[in-house]
Amino acid sequence: MNGKLYVIEGVDGSGKATQTELLYQALLAQGKTVRKVSFPDYDSPSSSLIKMYLNGEFGTDPQDVNAFATSVFFAVDRFASFRKDWKTFYDEGGIIIADRYVTSNLVHQAGKIADAAEKERYIHWLNELEYGIFGLPKPDCVIFLDMPPAYSLKLRQERNALKQGLTQDIHEADQTYLQNAYDNAIGIAKHQAWHTISCVANEQIRTIEDIHAEIVQTIENM
Repeated sequence: MNGKLYVIEGVDGSGKATQTELLYQALLAQGKTVRKVSFPDYDSPSSSLIKMYLNGEFGTDPQDVNAFATSVFFAVDRFASFRKDWKTFYDEGGIIIADRYVTSNLVHQAGKIADAAEKERYIHWLNELEYGIFGLPKPDCVIFLDMPPAYSLKLRQERNALKQGLTQDIHEADQTYLQNAYDNAIGIAKHQAWHTISCVANEQIRTIEDIHAEIVQTIENM
C-alpha cells in the first residue's frame, strides 16, 4: 500500500521550507505517520554534481549547462534519496512532504527553454526519466507558492543575511534567471494542474499563518 506524497513548490524565496515544516507539524499533530524530505539533499554524496553546478564550476551562467543535463544532476539526487531514505516508509503507507521535487526541474530547467515545442519535449522527457526510468512516485498533490520575484527578493536577502557571508549560488545571483523561472513556473503550474496559492494579496505578502491555513485546507479537500 503506497502512502501519500505532498509537494511544496515555488521559486527561490517563496517560503517553501517554512511551509513544509508547518504542514509536517500540522499532520503530526493529527496523529499522521509523516516524514519530510528536501531537495537537493545536500548532506548526501548524490548532490555533488548539483553543488558543482550551483557553485559555478561548469559555468557561472545557468544557461552554460542545458536543461536536460542539469536535470539529470537533480534527478539522480532524488533517486538516491528515495531508494536509500524514504522508499520503505512510503511503500508502507507513510505520508511524505517534500520541499521541492521533480517539479523543481520543471520550474527551473524548463525555464531555460524558450521554444514551446522544445519545452513540451523536455517535459515529456523529464517525466519519463524521473517517474519512468528512475521509478520515483508521482505526487498526490503539488502546492505551488506563487511569490512574484519583486516580493521574494527581500525575503531572499533576509535569508542570505542569515547565512553569515556564504555566497549566493548561480541561480540566486542572476535576477534575470529568477524572473524567467517565475514566468515559466506560472505557465507550468497551469499546464500541470498544480494547486496555486498566491502569497501576495493587496500588494502585501500574506502572513505565514494565512498561507499555511490555505495549504492545510487544500490537503483536507483532496
